[in-house]
Amino acid sequence: MAEAAIFGARQLMDAPLDPVDNKENEYSTHSRGMAALECALVKYERWDDLLNPKTIQWRDVYEDKIDKAYFEARAWLGKGDLDKAAKSLNAHADLKKDLDKNKDLEDTYTIQSQELMGRLAIARGDTIVGLGLLADAAEREYAMQKQYADPPFYPESLYNSLGEAYMDAKSPVLAAQAFEKALDLTKNDIFALSGLVRAYAALGEKAKAEDAMARLLFVASNADAGLKILERAKATGITATPRDSAPAPQRDYARVPLDHFGPPKWDPYEAPALAVHDAAGKPVSLEEYRGKNVLLVFYLGPECPHCLRQLHDIGKNKDEWDRLNTVVLAVSSTPPEKNGEALKQFGDLPARLLSDPDHTNARRFHSYDDFEDIELHSTILIDKKGRVYWARFGGDPFSDMQFLVKQVERMNELAGS
Repeated sequence: MAEAAIFGARQLMDAPLDPVDNKENEYSTHSRGMAALECALVKYERWDDLLNPKTIQWRDVYEDKIDKAYFEARAWLGKGDLDKAAKSLNAHADLKKDLDKNKDLEDTYTIQSQELMGRLAIARGDTIVGLGLLADAAEREYAMQKQYADPPFYPESLYNSLGEAYMDAKSPVLAAQAFEKALDLTKNDIFALSGLVRAYAALGEKAKAEDAMARLLFVASNADAGLKILERAKATGITATPRDSAPAPQRDYARVPLDHFGPPKWDPYEAPALAVHDAAGKPVSLEEYRGKNVLLVFYLGPECPHCLRQLHDIGKNKDEWDRLNTVVLAVSSTPPEKNGEALKQFGDLPARLLSDPDHTNARRFHSYDDFEDIELHSTILIDKKGRVYWARFGGDPFSDMQFLVKQVERMNELAGS
């Protein structure tokens, strides 16, 4: 179910980010979505998608740097462009110098490096050397994945890759051994089962080939039409009745309705009504800003030094807000006349200071704690259609301007502008 896997991964990535997700948190929702998308694109040979810079927004962290070089090398190898694959492999090799600062990624980097060198050697016709490198990488990956099986730390079982390489080298005995090893790592894996069908068919072991085909057809009962790995097995002429080889009955997830848990696709939600007044006493609402992004800030008034610092930081990024078609609205309980005085003090502030004296709007935007009876700092991004895309509420003002700029850029990308 390649399309479902890719769709699900993109939903994890498209959901609003927490600032830490955009940096080093490998266990964040966004990071897990990236890993899932990388895995699906490699397994289902979506090489052009992997090479498209818009598919995965690589971050400025070491893990993403080695992964970017690795997946680009895999894609160029898949497309048969060995020169570009070699360049990506060299970029991957250049990153080894920073490995001493990233010891937790040493195993992954080593496996990636050996795998890429092995694949490139095989593609260049140096089959014996390539198979040796790929076998070593598969053994290392197997040992690592055995310790941490779910979710996998590597995009695919390299014993499957090794099995395919043995099949290409006309060595079905070794291929079958490799595919069996892959099945030991990932039970009922369609890639390993497909390989076994082809390996045993090549060996003339029809009973074993039919057994693998029966298991494959059951596991792939909901597979996308025309799935390459399934078609390769069927091309052998081996037929079988689908059979579940699991030790206990399994749930068929494709036939279990999940809609009652919520929508399958994340979308921004409609912003609450904003009914405030500017420094001149003029009514202001979000409706007059349709077609523009809105950076909406609820702050505690000009007496709060943290709030003033946030507003000044926002002001320093005026050129960015203009570039991104974004207006800044700053709301507090301060009456309009005092906002007028504050504007004179602030100078050239690219924000419209707005008054919400009874906290009616703050409550609608979850920026007031009724239990403690206190105002809250809030920073909210509203898209051109008046929908809340991202929000942060709490005791401190949000001050990561670079993060906000990136999020507005994402909002514009999703809107197609």
